[in-house]
Amino acid sequence: MDFQELGTTGVQIPDIGFGTWKYTGGAEPIHRGVELGATLIDTAEGYNNEESVGKAIAGFRDQVFLATKVSPGHFRKNDILKAADQSLKRLKIDVIDLYQLHWPNDAIPIAETMGAMESLVDAGKIRFIGVSNFSVGQMQEAQEALTNARIASDQVRYSLIDRSIESALLSYCQAQGVTIIAYSPLATGLGKLGGKSGAQAIEQVTNNTEKSQAQVALNWCLRQPRVMVIPKANSASHVEDDCGASGWRLSSDDLAILDAAFPR
Repeated sequence: MDFQELGTTGVQIPDIGFGTWKYTGGAEPIHRGVELGATLIDTAEGYNNEESVGKAIAGFRDQVFLATKVSPGHFRKNDILKAADQSLKRLKIDVIDLYQLHWPNDAIPIAETMGAMESLVDAGKIRFIGVSNFSVGQMQEAQEALTNARIASDQVRYSLIDRSIESALLSYCQAQGVTIIAYSPLATGLGKLGGKSGAQAIEQVTNNTEKSQAQVALNWCLRQPRVMVIPKANSASHVEDDCGASGWRLSSDDLAILDAAFPR
């Protein structure tokens, strides 16, 4: 497994993490992922599975980089502080490694929200601050509202069939030292990755690389600096396949084949 720095924190995280949105696999796939180096596990209070994630990592918390999210309805200062305490309780941990704002909420002043996040860092309840589904402008406003901390990551949708972040957000994050955590990097399943031409392109590259379709699609995301992916895997074998996307890179010829079939 290859690793990269989370934002400018100095902390190393894996190229491949573990997403748990609509996760139904139980503890075994999570355990297998950690064994293979997929030690970043991402959840959210809105997923309603923090308790099960906490149970799955019990006994090896020190091996896991745990990320969770606060829902936008809890962006008032007192609500964030309570939400963080509740997440800590459900996860049965002492500190959240990465606490993320799940979606923007323009109805609440970002200064209040980020001030609460920074107070959680100061209190030792969270280590790093992240956001999710934030645009460039929203990230700029959020960062300007912080006094000492820096935004470490923006978790956004990114895959062969959704390259929208390449228009502005990706380059902004790369320039600012912010990690892109790509969710749904396999769309909602390999069958949804394009039509006939897309399927033919992926098949051609799988033949060239002797890698699986999932590995090709994930590695395509990883070609970009400061991008890591959090695919969901409901079985240990699926985890093993996903983790095989790290540790190598697609050739320029194979990238050209995919980029032609999946234009920006």
